[in-house]
Amino acid sequence: MLRIELSIYSTSFNMNNVCLLKRFLIPILVFFLFLPDKGLTQNRIWTLEDCIYYAFENNLQIKQSALNVKNFEISKLEAKLSLIPNLNSDASFSYNWGRVLDRTNYTYTDKETNQANFGIHANMRLFGGLQLQNQIKKASLDFLTSQYDYDKIKDDITLLLTQAYLNILYNKELLKVATNQVSITRDQIRLTEKLMEAGKLALGNLLEIQAQGAREEITEINYENSLALAYLDLMQLLDIKADTDFEIEVPVLDDELLFEITPINQVYDVALERMPSVKSAEAAVESAYRGIAIAKGARSPVLNLQSGWNTNYSNQYRKFEIDPYTGQYYQTDVIPFGDQFVDNQSRFIGLSLSIPIFNAYQATSNISRARVAASNAEYNYELAKNTLRKSIEQAFYDAQAAYKSYQATQKSLSSSVEAYRHTEQRFTVGMATSVDYNLAKTQLAAAESDLLRAKYDYIFKTKILDFYMGRPITLNQ
Repeated sequence: MLRIELSIYSTSFNMNNVCLLKRFLIPILVFFLFLPDKGLTQNRIWTLEDCIYYAFENNLQIKQSALNVKNFEISKLEAKLSLIPNLNSDASFSYNWGRVLDRTNYTYTDKETNQANFGIHANMRLFGGLQLQNQIKKASLDFLTSQYDYDKIKDDITLLLTQAYLNILYNKELLKVATNQVSITRDQIRLTEKLMEAGKLALGNLLEIQAQGAREEITEINYENSLALAYLDLMQLLDIKADTDFEIEVPVLDDELLFEITPINQVYDVALERMPSVKSAEAAVESAYRGIAIAKGARSPVLNLQSGWNTNYSNQYRKFEIDPYTGQYYQTDVIPFGDQFVDNQSRFIGLSLSIPIFNAYQATSNISRARVAASNAEYNYELAKNTLRKSIEQAFYDAQAAYKSYQATQKSLSSSVEAYRHTEQRFTVGMATSVDYNLAKTQLAAAESDLLRAKYDYIFKTKILDFYMGRPITLNQ
């Protein structure tokens, strides 16, 4: 919050001072009052990189995946700390009546007794079939897997955003073509009206062109709706409300595309070493084999080191004194709490060994289940590699086909442009009918649309291959 303070040291202000204040202070106040909020998205032109960065910061799926990574990080730390000794303390107080053990002579008497016990105990596993060590390694691998899964979600969202962004650009181009067609037809309608008035063309020609113009206006409206839906798709991916002012940057893309595609084998070799989906599956296999080692460790003897300290208090602990006349012992006052706390201390240290003999087939069953899980993890790893290979092959051949289509539609467009110009000239002088003119114009619009479709399809497929190669996705040349 900006705070502006104006201190007046003298009351002898003249009119010149007031004018100076108005001249400098008022513009400053207006500037800060209308200072834009950096968090607003209004009046901002979004690049593809802006969309990707915004999604990484705000997408709920990414945030949930980050929390999942945090959980596995906690589990990893917990596994590491399992190697250090356990240390616990306990304290208890009880009030007893009726038959109770008299701790002074360890005989049962009928007395009211107050007792308190205090202790500190430590336990440390010295050996247990390396289960703790394998749990640490497994937890580390699970943590690594969660990080790869987090990266995979980010990659998936990046591709979705790229496709949605290019879809907007594609629909913008289609709308531009449709708007241009409508404008040309309107000019042609005006020209036809003049030719009809001059007696060079019949009324039917004008009506046919007017009908064509109406159809093109409907097409223009349809493309406007498609563009709005394309914007909505991108905004929903970004979790931005539909009523927000949102506009993307239109990058300068080359009209002449070149066939520059990395060979499949090279793309696959690079992607195999970096794609999170494959790395996650690979780490899951290693984790599964650690699970087998943990399950086998249950068959091993467990050796623990134990140590502890205890003390207690009871109102039955009393002092003993000797009667000087009889020479017999007799009880006096209860020993104070502090004295009992010190005198009744005991300490111990020891080893405990547990040897599994038979536990209802649990260890063997767990080992079998762990082996099944490891086999399943290996299959998932192979599936991940196969899926990656198929995706790269599909993207490569799609890009190749899109480029061939792009080249073919370029030739088709050139032919359609020449055919349209020729027909337009013939129609202007009355040598072609309105049907011929509309057909040539329709074929031109279709060729332009086909070229745009092939162009953006090729761009997207090449961006997918760049993505597999680890190159940043950008539309800037």
